[in-house]
Amino acid sequence: MGSLVYIRLIGYTFGTLLQLFWMVVILGYRRQRNFERVFFFLCLALFFFYSGSLLALNSQIYYYQPPVAVSQFAILIISAGLCMLPALLLHLHMEYAETRGLLKIKRWKLGVLLLFYAACLHLAYHRIPSLLQDPQFNFLAPGSSLGEGFAIVLAVALAWCGGWERSFATAAPDKPQRYFHWMLLAFFAASFLAVDALHLGPFHMQARTIETLATAFSLLPILPFGVLIYLVSRHNFLQIGRQKSLLYALLATFLALLYLSLVRRVGTWLEPLLPPEASAAILLFVLVIFIEPLQRVLGRRLEETAHQEMDRVQRLTAEIQQEARQGKLESLRRFIERRTKEEFELSLVQLRFLDQGNAILRPFSEEERRGAMRLSLEDHFPLRQGGRLVGVLHAEPHGAGFSGETRAALEFLCEQLPGALDLCRLIEEKLQLERELAERERLALVGQMAASISHNLKNPLGSMKTILQVQLENPELPDSIRGETKMVLEEIGRLSTKLNQLLQFSRPAVRGGSAIGSCDARVAVEEVVGVLSHEAERRGVKMQTKASDGSAMVAASAEAVNDILSNLVVNALEATPRGGRVIVSAASRDGACVLAVEDDGPGIPTALREKILQPFFTTKSQGTGLGLAIVARRVAEFGGKIDWESPLQDGRGTRFEVKLPMEEGKKQGSKEIWK
Repeated sequence: MGSLVYIRLIGYTFGTLLQLFWMVVILGYRRQRNFERVFFFLCLALFFFYSGSLLALNSQIYYYQPPVAVSQFAILIISAGLCMLPALLLHLHMEYAETRGLLKIKRWKLGVLLLFYAACLHLAYHRIPSLLQDPQFNFLAPGSSLGEGFAIVLAVALAWCGGWERSFATAAPDKPQRYFHWMLLAFFAASFLAVDALHLGPFHMQARTIETLATAFSLLPILPFGVLIYLVSRHNFLQIGRQKSLLYALLATFLALLYLSLVRRVGTWLEPLLPPEASAAILLFVLVIFIEPLQRVLGRRLEETAHQEMDRVQRLTAEIQQEARQGKLESLRRFIERRTKEEFELSLVQLRFLDQGNAILRPFSEEERRGAMRLSLEDHFPLRQGGRLVGVLHAEPHGAGFSGETRAALEFLCEQLPGALDLCRLIEEKLQLERELAERERLALVGQMAASISHNLKNPLGSMKTILQVQLENPELPDSIRGETKMVLEEIGRLSTKLNQLLQFSRPAVRGGSAIGSCDARVAVEEVVGVLSHEAERRGVKMQTKASDGSAMVAASAEAVNDILSNLVVNALEATPRGGRVIVSAASRDGACVLAVEDDGPGIPTALREKILQPFFTTKSQGTGLGLAIVARRVAEFGGKIDWESPLQDGRGTRFEVKLPMEEGKKQGSKEIWK
C-alpha cells in the first residue's frame, strides 16, 4: 500500500470519529435552535461520506474483490451524504447569520435555499439508483461519479459560503472568532478550486496528482471541525463551551476509540513479526506510562477550572454587593438576573422572592416550601438563610444541562445572595426613614411658616371684611362702588379660605386622631353637600349623594370627616365642566367606612398621579396645592387609606375613595340609597 492510502485510512477514521463526536455533542447539548439542527445534519452528511469511504477503503484492502453488498452500501451512504452537502452548507450559514443578527431570512433567500434542497434531492433521486449498479464508482473522488451537475451545485454553494464567511469575519466580536472565519474563507476558497480542478476544469493531470489532490480535498474538512473543538472549549464559541464535562467525556471516549483503532492497525502491520495479540498487549501496556502525566495534566486543568469559576463568582458577588449599597431591592434583583445571565452565559435567569410584587425576602410558608421542594433541582437553586428557604434562583442553560463547575459556581453564588439582599433591604429601609424624616422636618418648617402667615393676615382680613360689610349696608352707596365692594368681599372670602387651609395644614399630625370621638359619615356627607350645593349650582354642576341605610359610624371626629369630604368635593367641583355631575357616597364595606367622591372631569394625567398628594403641588393658577395633602394627612391620623382611580370611562372622570375604620361594634354590611 502506498503512503496516500495510509493517509486516507487514518484521515477517514479520524474524520468519521470527529463527525460522530460533534453529533453526540449536539445531541447531548440539546439546544432548541435551528442552527444546531442544521449543524447536526451537516455532520451526519460528512459522517456518511467518511464512514462510507472508510468502509470502501477497508474492503479494498482486505478483499481482492470487495463484496457487492458492501460496495453498494458504501456507495449509498457516500452519495447520500454528498448530495445533501451543498444545501446544508448554505442553510447552516443562513441560520448562523440569523442568530448573529446579520440576516433576516427573506422570501427570495428562502426560495434560493429551497431551490438548493430541491436540486440536491433531485440529484440524489436520479443518480444514486444508477450509481448502485455502476462497478466503476470512483471512491477516490466520488464527486466525479455524481456528475457535472453536482459539481456545479457544490461550487456555487462553496462560493456563496465563502462570501458569508467574509461578512462573518468582518463582524466577529473577538480575535479568535475573526481568525476562525478567515480560516473558513480560505477553506471554502481552496475547496472551490479543488472542485474546479477535479470535476469542472479542462485540466489533464497525472493519476498521482489527481490522487494527491483528491486525498487532500477529502480530508480538508477535518481542519475546521478540529479547530472548532478548540474554540468551543477555550472561548465558548457557539455557547457550547460551558458543557466542559460533556466535551471532556466525549474527547476521552473518542481518543480511546482512536487509540484502539491504531492498536488494531499497528497489529496488522506488525503481523509478520509479532502475533496481533502480542502487539496489542504491548501497545495497551504503553498507556500505563502516560497515566501519571495524564493525571497531573487533568489535575491542573480541573484546578484551573475551579479557580476560574470561583474567581468569576467572587467578581460577580463584589458587583452585587456594590449594587446592593444603592438600597433599591427591585433594581438589585434585575441586576442579579442580568449579570448572572451574562457571566455564566445562560439562556434565562430569574430570581424569585416569596412576595414577587413587593420583592420581600422572607421565609416560605410550609405550603410554599412544599411547592418549592417540587421544583426541578436541575434548574432551580435555593437561597437559604439560617437553615430557612428564603428564595429560588431559576436558571436555564442554552443546552441540556449545567456542567459540574457551573452548577457548583451557581450554588456558591446562591449562598452569597441572601446577605446581599438583606444588606440592600436594610439600606433601603434606612434611606426610606431618612427621606421620611427629612420630609417631616420640611413639613414642620412649612407648617410653622404657614401658621405665622395665617395669624398675621387673618386679623387684618377680618377687619377689612367687617368694614366692607358695614359699607354695603349704607343705602346711599353708589351702585358702581357697591359692585366693586362685593367683588373685594368675595376675594377676601377666597383668601380667608386659603388661610384656613394653611392653618389646617400647619397642625401637627397625630396618629390615632387629633380628637377622640366618632361621627356618622352619612350626616357628614349631607352637611358637606348642603354647604357646597350653592357653589355647585353656580358652576352648573349636579351633585348626587349615595348613603348607606345602615350604620356608618366612623372612628373619627366630625371635624376630620368634614375636612376630608369638603376638600375632595371642592376639587371635584373645580374639575367638573358645566353640565357635569359629582357623586358623593358613604357606605360600610369589609369592616370599614368608605367615603367616595366621583366626578366626570378630564381626569388626572398619568405623569401627575404620583405628585397629587404632595403639599403645595397644584395645576391650578390660583390653587394652594394643600387640599389633597390635607385629606391624606387627616386620613393617616385615623389609620385610614386613600386611593383613586382615573380615568373611569372614555378617558375621563376621577374617583377618590377614602377608607376609615368604623366604630367598634358598628362593623356590618349595608345597602346604599340614592338621593
